Amino acid sequence: VQLQASGGGLVRPGGSLRLSCAVSGRTFSRYAVGWFRQAPGKEREFVAAISWTGGSTYYADSVKGRFTISRVNAKNTVYLLMNSLKPEDTAVYFCAAAQVAERLTDEARYDYWGQGTQVTVSS
Repeated sequence: VQLQASGGGLVRPGGSLRLSCAVSGRTFSRYAVGWFRQAPGKEREFVAAISWTGGSTYYADSVKGRFTISRVNAKNTVYLLMNSLKPEDTAVYFCAAAQVAERLTDEARYDYWGQGTQVTVSS
């Protein structure tokens, strides 16, 4: 399984971005997918996750109400819509896939990782 994150860029505070995570492999629909981020000098942290059916979603408190995770299994793609962006959202964003949809806030539960896409929120 390979993951490719895209959609990052430079955006002003209050703006929006939509990240995409394209997943290769015939069994994409059986994986839970999560987004994590890492800011300079900080540890990687959980952002959001979605079950393989899309029926369950999970968010970090810091992004709840602003970010929305979704998936289209027919396109092997997971999206992260980020609204009302703040400077503290600046980070490299990674997507990852987990075979077992348990404790998805824990990065150790993920089996495959993408390369990351840079998001910068600045005026």
